[in-house]
Amino acid sequence: PVADAPANETQSPSGKSRRSLRPLTRLLPYLFRHKTMVAAAVAALFSAAVITLVLPAAVRRMIDFGFGADDPALVNSYFAVLIGVVCALATASSVRYFLVMWIGERVVADVRSDVFAHMTRLSPVFYDSAKSGEILSRLTADTTQIKAAFGSSASLAMRNLIMFLGAAVMMVVTSPRLSVIVLAAIPVILIPILGFGRQVRRRSRFAQDTLAEASAYASEMLGSVRTLQAFTHESRSAGRYADAVNAAFQAARQAIVARAALTGFAIMVIGASIVAVLWIGASDVFSGRITGGELSQFLLYSILAAGSLAALSEVWGELSQAAGAAERLSELLEIQPEIAAPENPVSLPETPRGEIVFQDVSFAYRNAEQMPVVRDLSLTISPGETVAVVGPSGAGKSTLFSLLMRFYDPVSGDIRLNGVALPDLDPEDLRRHIALVPQDTAIFGASIAENIAYGRPDASQEEVIAAAEAALAAPFIEKMSDGYDTIVGERGITLSGGQRQRIAIARAVLKHAPVLLLDEATSALDAESENLVQQALDRLMENRTTLVIAHRLATVLKADRIVVMENGRIVETGTHGELTAAGGLYAKLARLQFGAELDAETA
Repeated sequence: PVADAPANETQSPSGKSRRSLRPLTRLLPYLFRHKTMVAAAVAALFSAAVITLVLPAAVRRMIDFGFGADDPALVNSYFAVLIGVVCALATASSVRYFLVMWIGERVVADVRSDVFAHMTRLSPVFYDSAKSGEILSRLTADTTQIKAAFGSSASLAMRNLIMFLGAAVMMVVTSPRLSVIVLAAIPVILIPILGFGRQVRRRSRFAQDTLAEASAYASEMLGSVRTLQAFTHESRSAGRYADAVNAAFQAARQAIVARAALTGFAIMVIGASIVAVLWIGASDVFSGRITGGELSQFLLYSILAAGSLAALSEVWGELSQAAGAAERLSELLEIQPEIAAPENPVSLPETPRGEIVFQDVSFAYRNAEQMPVVRDLSLTISPGETVAVVGPSGAGKSTLFSLLMRFYDPVSGDIRLNGVALPDLDPEDLRRHIALVPQDTAIFGASIAENIAYGRPDASQEEVIAAAEAALAAPFIEKMSDGYDTIVGERGITLSGGQRQRIAIARAVLKHAPVLLLDEATSALDAESENLVQQALDRLMENRTTLVIAHRLATVLKADRIVVMENGRIVETGTHGELTAAGGLYAKLARLQFGAELDAETA
């Protein structure tokens, strides 16, 4: 909302409907970025409008003086002047069209860029409830509506407003008596325009919201098309999407009906007033109160005024639709990220030691009705130390990673890196010093080389290859048809789970950060690959502070320390031998995985 206080990330974009074009003012700064082009467009627009207003006066002089003087040469000169006026009008209109369309395209490009950049800076707390498909709908469909507003619609509105005002003045100058008839119809037209415009905007907003929900559903289903087909939900999904699209169509149809009714009403009133002018004007010509040329001039001005007013009624509907789109985009831009850099952030050294401290940390997800996932947790990790975090699902292990990378802030407690509290750091600076290998590997629809270089975009091809070799990804990459230039498809659909994981490890290798976070980094590998990749990880972890999350305890046996979590708390700490001998939760988990081998070891 433009006039309201900025929303935070936990507030979903509202569906409140306003009854004005005020949301469009939120986009004026984008026009001010291109003042020269806007000034040129306004100049061309005024020129075209003024030239158009000259035509009726030229026609009057030709009728009264050219035909009246019975002089063919004089008539020819008037026609020559008219041709010149038409050429000037064509030139001004052409320039106006180019400039306003350029402005519309440029504004839309700027809006899309700014909205996308803003969305990338919102922390995960926003995306815990937001739908990516709806956001994409606002980036595409809504910005298309704005392009029409800041391109053709806005210029047509200004042009027709100038034309209407100029024609109205000239009608009064030409014949005050006839002007009363035409101008009396204006309030009859304007009042319904305002009323219908509100309905059009409200219904257009509802149609846009409904279509955005349909787009969000389609994005979710197409992203999980294999699951959809495996459960034979093709017909059900298609039907649900069709219902949503039809709901959007019905809302749009209501807006179209309102605009159509407004257009028909305007044409009827305007046409009736022009017929009345012709009727009364013809009597005035016969009585000698005005000349034929003056009647022709007045008639042309009244047609220009009527046409401009009718066009304004249509443009008002288009601007109302664009206002709804601008409001939805403004809602996104007004959302303020909860995780943001302080005004004077503390800078980490280029090679920080990597000391991590959790002090009495508690955290709960706001959208989850449950107990805190981390409760009163204290943990100190020394520089260069490898600490493994184990425990049952839901114990809060992955949440520690999210808190350390400051995707979320704890409800209470303190987290420090090298003695600096995380809120005192710029989040980007903090994350540059951390390399993450997540459990759910993110692979993008680009080449393998680009996916690996995501860890450091300025890396050379040689560095990318070296990282792939360190992660033992090079053998399968080199067997592919295009090698490192192979396109892996959206979300890396053409790769196996193990291949995706090794690319993620190569990405972390390339980043060369002092703190390494491994979240089930070998979970998708077979036994042979796991052994090889574990060797690569052992080399990667040298001289780095490393936090490892693992359900498979065989991958954490070499850790300097093992931390056992349960219900958001640390319940045990020690080495593998110490914890198995203690007979606690870790020993229970180890017995489930190692079985008789562990029993023999403890015996």
